[in-house]
Amino acid sequence: MNKLLTHSCILSLMLAGTVNAAEEANTGAIDDSHINNIISHGEGPETSVILDLGWDSKYISEGRNNLDKGGIYWATAAVQFDDLTLFTTVGRGDSQYYIEWNMGLEYGFELSDKLSAAIGYQRIEAYGDERCGDNELFATMEYTAIEWLTPSLSYTYSTEAGGYFVEASLHSEWPVSDRLTLTPYVTQTFDFQYVTEEHDGPNHFQFGVEAQYQLANRLVLSGHLSRTLAQEDIKQENPDAKGSLNNTYAGLHLTFSF
Repeated sequence: MNKLLTHSCILSLMLAGTVNAAEEANTGAIDDSHINNIISHGEGPETSVILDLGWDSKYISEGRNNLDKGGIYWATAAVQFDDLTLFTTVGRGDSQYYIEWNMGLEYGFELSDKLSAAIGYQRIEAYGDERCGDNELFATMEYTAIEWLTPSLSYTYSTEAGGYFVEASLHSEWPVSDRLTLTPYVTQTFDFQYVTEEHDGPNHFQFGVEAQYQLANRLVLSGHLSRTLAQEDIKQENPDAKGSLNNTYAGLHLTFSF
């Protein structure tokens, strides 16, 4: 197995269902750089709880398929106190033995009227052919001056690998109706001894489309279809690969907040 789940994968599971003061669901993202609006800091009730159940057809992180076969089920619980969020996520392979736990916290804040940021920590424990663990520190920023186009930047540092991973994304949110929103996105990633030590630089390019449908005031159904294109870091890691190093995958999530 390659690198474990990053903070971005966890948090993307949680926040499709976060509600604002009018009890309308925020839109989020489900790409590898996750997420455009990860947590609705400063909106809604002072304390909120988020529960999420999901499934991905493949377990993709850092542009790599982490399981030999099948996809993965996810379950997430998060508690948000103003701008501080505590979360726990468990993943389980649907076709092979693999269990992963992620536990952490995130604090969000505003740098300006149009620039928001968040910092956090998570602990990862995984059980498969062998047991793995890691500690990760992460930070994200997003710029919201343009209504239809949101650039974001994500940084993750792994204490186990002693390296970091950077993801730059563009999301374009398009309301189709009062309940349905489509969000195409593109993401460029860079690996600096986070996954591999042999190469620092471009890791993979990813693009896709996300959809969110508000079933009720506090219940959201979301999904995505994504494509990854391997770049130099992945190619150097697999010099003898005979098949394609690119991946296409999809996922569905049902999120409830209260």
